[in-house]
Amino acid sequence: MSFQAYLDAVEDKTGLTPRRLIELAHERGFDADTKATPILEWLKEDYGLGRGHGMALVHVIKNGPTISTKHVGSEGSHRDESETLWLDGKATKPA
Repeated sequence: MSFQAYLDAVEDKTGLTPRRLIELAHERGFDADTKATPILEWLKEDYGLGRGHGMALVHVIKNGPTISTKHVGSEGSHRDESETLWLDGKATKPA
């Protein structure tokens, strides 16, 4: 599954865009200095997210929407279209 696909699945599971979840995380005081565990616990408790989906959100909460170019343009299931993740919801993605 691509990084973007994880974020899209989080939106399906929670009904919230990744950007909104990031805002909520920041309101709780989670930022680049926060360890993954408290963020994962919050996401599991409040939204029922497992570790894989939670870690995708941990990355964008701590580091923003940019990812490694390792899988950008590659083949296979982990392929992403861009090194910048779309955080504003599947319905607003540019075609």
